[in-house]
Amino acid sequence: MRSPDFEADGVKIYCDDSSQIFYREDSPIAPESIDAIITSPPYDDLRDYGGNHFRFVQTAKELVKVVKPGGVIVWIVGDAAKNFSESLSSFKQAIFFVEECGMNLLDTMIYEKMNIAFERFGHRTYPQSFEYMFVFSKGRPKTVNLIHDKANTRSGEVIRATIRKPNGSLVPSHSAGRFIRENGCRGNVWRYPVGKGHSADDIFAHEHPAIFPDHLAADHILSWTNPGETILDPFCGSGTSLKAAKVLGRLAIGIEINRKYCEIAAARVAQGILITP
Repeated sequence: MRSPDFEADGVKIYCDDSSQIFYREDSPIAPESIDAIITSPPYDDLRDYGGNHFRFVQTAKELVKVVKPGGVIVWIVGDAAKNFSESLSSFKQAIFFVEECGMNLLDTMIYEKMNIAFERFGHRTYPQSFEYMFVFSKGRPKTVNLIHDKANTRSGEVIRATIRKPNGSLVPSHSAGRFIRENGCRGNVWRYPVGKGHSADDIFAHEHPAIFPDHLAADHILSWTNPGETILDPFCGSGTSLKAAKVLGRLAIGIEINRKYCEIAAARVAQGILITP
């Protein structure tokens, strides 16, 4: 088994090609050893990542192999637009994971960017303000820790909800008679401020062209894993998922083909502070 290029506090970073590393005899990642994969792949060549290209089919099949039964893959993607048509790459990839790899699509979530770019002159669509977050599970998910941070305006009141049966009659729901909690479960559209001073507190992280917010990664880690479990980010870029995993008491493995980004990720992990949301 090859040694990582960086290792500290339960985090390992390999400067390597995520479409090749799993095939090698010295691969550091064993089959069914990962509890959750949380990543945003370089979809549709929307950014220049040093001339490296994304091999989706080859990589996706290997990622499914290394996930434990009950583990999840959080796949954060969007679509490029050309000739007035979106690529649909995000949906094609989601269908591939389900139909060709046997994964379940546990949830189709939205990552909404609160401070979107200004409208560009002559642009013919609304400004892009979101990306998809597909959550795939390998069979029945073994860990689901839904986040309850949505304030209930009627907290403390007794629930009097009903449900309608197939014959049209109304009966009390299973929650009837309980008290409304102070906080309810958040929805599957997650909103975060983005950009410098918002996505990450370590400004040097923005040397990477496409980082996602610290707390987006943290919220997925909290939702689908428990302390001590292992997170993999096969396109770890600036190391957002790795840093969040370390702070939250998880083990983490990152793969990144660009050495400069590996160095940024290592520095962020060493710093290990999450920006206040």
